[in-house]
Amino acid sequence: MRDSNEAVRARVLELLKRHGWNATSFQVVEPGYLYWFDGDDACVAYVDTGWAWVTAGAPIAPVERLAEVTARFQARAAEEGRRVCFFAVEQRLLQAVPLRALTIGEQPVWDPRYWERSVRESRHLREQLRRARAKGVRVREVSARELETPGSPVRVGVDRLMARWLESRRMAPMGFLVQLTPYEQVDERRSFVAERDGEVVAFLSAVPVYARNGWFVQHLLRDRRAPNGTVETLVDAVMRDAAAEGRSYLTLGLAPLSGAVPGWLRVARRLGKPFYDFEGLRAFKTRLRPHAWDHIHLARPAAASGALASVYDALSAFAQGGLLRFGGVTLLCRPQLLVWLLAVLLVPWTMLLALPTTTPYFPSRLVQGAWVLFDVGLTVGLFSLVRRWRRGLASLLASAISADACVTLLEAVLYNLPRVRGPVDWFVMAVAVLGPSLAAVLLLWAREHPTLQPA
Repeated sequence: MRDSNEAVRARVLELLKRHGWNATSFQVVEPGYLYWFDGDDACVAYVDTGWAWVTAGAPIAPVERLAEVTARFQARAAEEGRRVCFFAVEQRLLQAVPLRALTIGEQPVWDPRYWERSVRESRHLREQLRRARAKGVRVREVSARELETPGSPVRVGVDRLMARWLESRRMAPMGFLVQLTPYEQVDERRSFVAERDGEVVAFLSAVPVYARNGWFVQHLLRDRRAPNGTVETLVDAVMRDAAAEGRSYLTLGLAPLSGAVPGWLRVARRLGKPFYDFEGLRAFKTRLRPHAWDHIHLARPAAASGALASVYDALSAFAQGGLLRFGGVTLLCRPQLLVWLLAVLLVPWTMLLALPTTTPYFPSRLVQGAWVLFDVGLTVGLFSLVRRWRRGLASLLASAISADACVTLLEAVLYNLPRVRGPVDWFVMAVAVLGPSLAAVLLLWAREHPTLQPA
């Protein structure tokens, strides 16, 4: 089976070298993809979520065959009872094929031949490069042999860096187009390390975009202890290397939910900040002075159902095993996200407590007002903790919520229990008592697991 898989991937790689135009096209030779071939000169790489085929970019085919290959792929998916969505496609596919597109972000593009001018014109870039050099950061390209050899100093250093980087992530590991696979097809990659005092503190891996004479920086990892300017120094190295080879295209990949995305995706960008720093990523790439920004789309057949179904399909492809499982693992591995969820849920709960209809649940209006003010203070404190984790604040809030649980239980026994009239009263009382108890346990647990908190 392994030999068969390798033969298929070799066939895909050969097609990529002829027709690989999409920025992320090279990633389809990494593990986890299925392939549908159409003749000897076209294929589509995709993942099967169980209800949809989600493609990794556009079909790999001659531009004049894009419409034909896309139509045949959609027909094949329909025969299997699957929806289709095309993730991370660029404008070229939309011009060739009648698809409905949703803009999901932008990716910065550089012509490496003009990078030197960008550095000269940017005081920020020059200062970051100077800082890294002053702190003893040195960047060098590493060979495929160094990375392929287990136990080599570079391989050990990169492995350690990846482990620390993964520990700092706010979400569970994802698959599809964001796998951490720097050792796959390593002969085709260009890899650079940033070292300080002999230790690997940052790593860059670029993959080819064959049909555009360029590179896509797939992995760019930095240790939290790396000096300022380390990442810029890596980018500078790959840019200058690409320029020396006469490359005319380089991208750092998608900045999700950035640019002119629909309003509901802008809302998702704000709500999702505790999980992913969308705006920070966009700002970082902007500081590198890209020469252009390309719109990236999630596309679906013209007759397909709405955009929400395609978004759900794409997220399922990244989640590797279902969104519920992914969300559960993320929350369990990252207590701070549970704190954020607690803070969000506390907002409507506090609003309900303030309503006149809930007054009968309290001994007096004065007590009701005191609980509302207390919960407002807790909400502010929890959001502040999410914004910047502080062990002392976590301890203070855990103590306050523990006291909340005790007083609430006492009030429920002495005042609410004799007045219970039905299931609604029992439900409200249970939530009021169990909610703060679970929240206190959560905060105490998160306080004792600092390695699970994001950098």
